[in-house]
Amino acid sequence: MEKSYFVHPTSIVDDNVEIGEGTKVWHFSHIMSGAKIGKNCSFGQNVNVGNNAIIGDNCRVQNNVSIYEGIELGNNVFCGPSMVFTNDPFPRADSDKGKEFWKKTIIGDGSSICANATIVCGHNLGKRAMVAAGAVVTKDVLDHALVAGVPARRIGWVCDCGTKLDNDLKCPYCGKEFRKTDSGLTEK
Repeated sequence: MEKSYFVHPTSIVDDNVEIGEGTKVWHFSHIMSGAKIGKNCSFGQNVNVGNNAIIGDNCRVQNNVSIYEGIELGNNVFCGPSMVFTNDPFPRADSDKGKEFWKKTIIGDGSSICANATIVCGHNLGKRAMVAAGAVVTKDVLDHALVAGVPARRIGWVCDCGTKLDNDLKCPYCGKEFRKTDSGLTEK
C-alpha cells in the first residue's frame, strides 16, 4: 500500500504511528510509537517526535526540535529551529520517578515559537500567540500575545498575519481589528 505522506530514507518511523496525508518528514528525524501527526505537516532535519505526542494539521517544525510525550500542538503551529519543549519540571538522570510527574503542555492553534525559545512544561500557549526568539516561557501565554525575554513577558499583541498590533489593537499590515477578552484578544 502506498503511503500518503513522505518520509526521507534517513528517518525512522516506529510502529503504531499515525501520520496524516501530505505530511513530510525530512532527514535524520525520528517519529516514535504512539505519535499522532495531522495532515500537511513538515518536519525539518533532526526532529524527534516522542511517544504519544499529538500534532495537529499544517504544523511546521523546523530543524533540531524535540516534541516530547505530553506535548500537544494545535493546527497551524510553527516551531522555529532549535526551540525546546520540556516535559519533566525537575529532571534527574538517576531518578526513578515516573511519567506521572511529567506536565502536559498545549500549544494553541496558529501559535508561533521562534528559534531557540524554550517552553517550560505545564505552561500553555493560547491561540495565535507568538514567542520571540530566545524567550523562556515560564507561565501561560494569552491568545495573540507577543512574549519575549527571560523569563518571557508580554511585550505586545500580534495579528493572525503575525504583525505586531498598534496601540488601538489594529494591524498596520492587514487592517484587522481586535478587542481584549479574558483569554487575550479576539477579532472584532
